[in-house]
Amino acid sequence: MEQIAKPTRTERAILVLSLAGALGALLLFSWLAEEIFQGELLRFDQQVRVAIHQHASPWLTTLMKVVTKLGSAWFIISLLVVVVLLFLRMGWRRAAVWMALSVAGSALLDGTLKAAFHRARPTPFFGALPLSYSFPSGHALTSFCFYGVLAGLLTARIRNRYARGLIWVAAGVLVAAIGISRIYLGVHWPTDVIAGYAAAAVWVGGLLTVDRWRRYRVSRTITF
Repeated sequence: MEQIAKPTRTERAILVLSLAGALGALLLFSWLAEEIFQGELLRFDQQVRVAIHQHASPWLTTLMKVVTKLGSAWFIISLLVVVVLLFLRMGWRRAAVWMALSVAGSALLDGTLKAAFHRARPTPFFGALPLSYSFPSGHALTSFCFYGVLAGLLTARIRNRYARGLIWVAAGVLVAAIGISRIYLGVHWPTDVIAGYAAAAVWVGGLLTVDRWRRYRVSRTITF
């Protein structure tokens, strides 16, 4: 059976911050969508693309192609199966459900938002032009959802502060690297990646809030 520790004052504060973060991310996504389709951020997109592309080199291109695969649908789904099976083996049934929900929700968000906004992709610097629309970045959205929820679920069940910090840093670096790889390869505008993170933050914030609220309710039932 999954052992759930009594939430600390810090964890209860994180519950509130998760809700606030989800709301802030929703406002950011809404603002980005409005500004992008009014053409206000085109100069920003172009300047960032040029700034990143000027550092291109053969070895960096190879690295970015590897990093970008860590956020691809087939890789995330394969890793999800492994994580879910491990969680079930450890008795973390609810955690396994949250992981499945994180990926399912990210796929639904990606498809729905791309169909709603119909933004054309930029001309790629490397590789072929993907067939789907550009806004938001599916790699950024999915990687944030998967690795973000995974980090949240693990750190909520680990007592060691050093391990918690290491997990969050690793997840943050990986998600950021995947987003940068999409801009480096030229298959997304920078604002596509930012919007992908914002949309994912709404979903991840909601999932982590529900998980921590459940833990809080369980602890109150046990205590009182």
